[in-house]
Amino acid sequence: MAYRLFEGKDHASIYQKYRFMPPDELKNIIIQYLDKKKGQPHVLAVDLGCGTGQNARLLAPHFKEVVGMDISESQLEEARAVPGYPNIKYRMGKAEELPFPDGSVDLLTAASAAHWFDQSRFLAEASRVLKPRGCVALLGFSDRNTKLHYQDCGLNHIYEEMKRVLSPYAANPVAKNESKLEELYSAIKFPEKERIECIQISSISVGNLLGFVESWSIFQAYKKKDPKAAEDLLLKTQTRFLEEMGVISPDTEIEQELEYYCVLASKPQ
Repeated sequence: MAYRLFEGKDHASIYQKYRFMPPDELKNIIIQYLDKKKGQPHVLAVDLGCGTGQNARLLAPHFKEVVGMDISESQLEEARAVPGYPNIKYRMGKAEELPFPDGSVDLLTAASAAHWFDQSRFLAEASRVLKPRGCVALLGFSDRNTKLHYQDCGLNHIYEEMKRVLSPYAANPVAKNESKLEELYSAIKFPEKERIECIQISSISVGNLLGFVESWSIFQAYKKKDPKAAEDLLLKTQTRFLEEMGVISPDTEIEQELEYYCVLASKPQ
């Protein structure tokens, strides 16, 4: 990866606490795609840019072994501290330099991470390490159309105002994620490829939503420049949410609608 934005211990701790797993619906689509294209057995999945291991843990029941890779040792320390997943190994490494033999990997995944990769180098490595009929699954969500509700109360205007404050701190790859990896999808040379999109509706507390915002790279960039302004932005946003909702507790849950996507591709025989 060409960017190193998630390496601090404090950021990794926030990431572990507030980042949520991809939805089961999307995970099931990926496993079904692999079943269809390559078939059983599913031996090795490699989760790139694994962070604190949310996606790796989701995949673990479906593979003999899962390897989570990240360039941040702090993120990996948080991932290793989660008990109960003996078939997951975590190791430092880059998506562009994969330490696996040719034709050895069943599934390469990345959850909200592929937009940080060097596109051409990553795709070359994917082609090298995947087994014949092995698959790539690059998933994430676009925050462009996120919708927040509490009962009959819309909260989007507050959320969008907060994002406007943070928008000058977005690195270029963030736009690739918001485009749902269109450029990367076009660059994949495998003839069998497709895009999946789905809407996930879930509940999240106001406090956890703002913790999730704190895990964003753009928030961390803003915080690095002006720590007090960043803290004030979170507190102000929380206060406005609660006032709009007519409640006092940040533990109050709201409905969050996220627009997930997944780029799927299968290496030729």
